Amino acid sequence: MLSFLYLKNLMARRWSALFLLLLLIFFSITGKGFLSLENFQDIFLASVTILTLGIGQTLVIITGGIDLSVGFTMGFSAVVMACITRYLSLAGVSPVYSILIAIGLALIVGAIIGLINGYLVAFLKVPPFIATLGMYGIAHGLGLITSGGFPVANLPDAVCSLGNRYLFYYLPKEFFTFFRMPEDVVHTKLREVVRILPLVAIVIFAIAIFMIIILSKTQFGKHTYAIGCSMDVARRVGIRVKIHLLKIYCICSIFAALGGIVYTFRYGSGNVEAGAGNMLISIAAVVIGGASLYGGTGNIQGTIAGALIIGTLQIGLVILGVQSFYQYIAIGVVIIIGVLIDQLTEIKLGEVE
Repeated sequence: MLSFLYLKNLMARRWSALFLLLLLIFFSITGKGFLSLENFQDIFLASVTILTLGIGQTLVIITGGIDLSVGFTMGFSAVVMACITRYLSLAGVSPVYSILIAIGLALIVGAIIGLINGYLVAFLKVPPFIATLGMYGIAHGLGLITSGGFPVANLPDAVCSLGNRYLFYYLPKEFFTFFRMPEDVVHTKLREVVRILPLVAIVIFAIAIFMIIILSKTQFGKHTYAIGCSMDVARRVGIRVKIHLLKIYCICSIFAALGGIVYTFRYGSGNVEAGAGNMLISIAAVVIGGASLYGGTGNIQGTIAGALIIGTLQIGLVILGVQSFYQYIAIGVVIIIGVLIDQLTEIKLGEVE
């Protein structure tokens, strides 16, 4: 009986993976052409930004905090990258160096925002909700000032080219190439070219796997969970709680900046509103993935599942011809289900113990 209850609990905690499978089955039955390579790649691309923000958000939520500034940190970083790239290109700097310098500065911007958030939360004892809500407004304002309120466009062609490149290109009976399409492809055959594995998605999912290892196999990960379970106990066993929280919020904002960089690569421009709608969705991915907003539980694997669920909902509803407005309702319902399952699981565990 005891093992059966724990089996039920295990299934409850892994419900997101089961729900993702059910979604795929549902849309494959109801959505014409859903089971295609293009659609699955669209799902991965739709999940990329959510996952990028969600990775950092996972760390913060495990410690019992929350970061409301990630959306506009993403937008501000996208603007910084676009402005620096355009400025250096106009100054005659090669596209490669322009892009590398711009990426570095965008990540530094993210790190600074994270350090400020972390200092407010860890050292000045400002509640995470208030500290990051304040930074939400500051990052938004700085992004608008930097961009003049308009998207920053006219970037070198290399930016958009790199952001929309695939690992393989295949045209039946003609070619199979890596990283780039042959330049002599006839224009009329461009639609026939099969593009396999978007590089942006590969990079982000590879980073996610690396973070899984960091969170599950290192002292850093153990300290993160310990702080989320009990900050006082963590402090008593010698964990430098303030410094660790500073690192956590810094990492979260760096991932938000990485989201801005990915956006600039994909769309060839920087827009302060790029991440405006992704802040709550990134939190949703973490919660759907099984993390508790009370801290102490959660993992990157769950966040990956949560991001893929949201991406599948977005693409699947589009294929069914459902208006995009209903996506928010669907995601909201899934969030509530996730929280309810988490609460019921905790109650059942308490009963078993």
